[in-house]
Amino acid sequence: MKLFTMGFTKKSAEQFFALLHQPSLVRVVDVRLNNVSQLAGFTKRDDLAYLLREVAHLEYAHLPVLAPTQELLNAYKKDGGDWATYQSRFLDLIAERRIETALDRTLLDGACLLCSEPTPHRCHRRLVAEYLADKWGNVEIQHL
Repeated sequence: MKLFTMGFTKKSAEQFFALLHQPSLVRVVDVRLNNVSQLAGFTKRDDLAYLLREVAHLEYAHLPVLAPTQELLNAYKKDGGDWATYQSRFLDLIAERRIETALDRTLLDGACLLCSEPTPHRCHRRLVAEYLADKWGNVEIQHL
């Protein structure tokens, strides 16, 4: 199973869509809690679904079950929380949600987990990918 991840921040539309040209990539799975913000630009939910379909010939899915709660996000982003605490609480959340059994693996095979962070280092998309790889086994992760 191949699972990609990417953040859209600090990328032009051209860079974003060029990175999505991967041989086994079939859909973008939006793992953002807030995917309709004006700050998202071309990655606002409805615009992104259209552009992925028409420009990149990719499917789009939004899976908020893979997003942090607003409370968790605020504690980290707005209140200046530390990464270690956020990471621990987020991993507890997805374990509680039992995402490894709640999700259909075929939906994520060849999918790209999308969020806003420019790199995977301090991003929940990486945590989701690594968590699923640990639970499912045989998952190759590629960060775009």
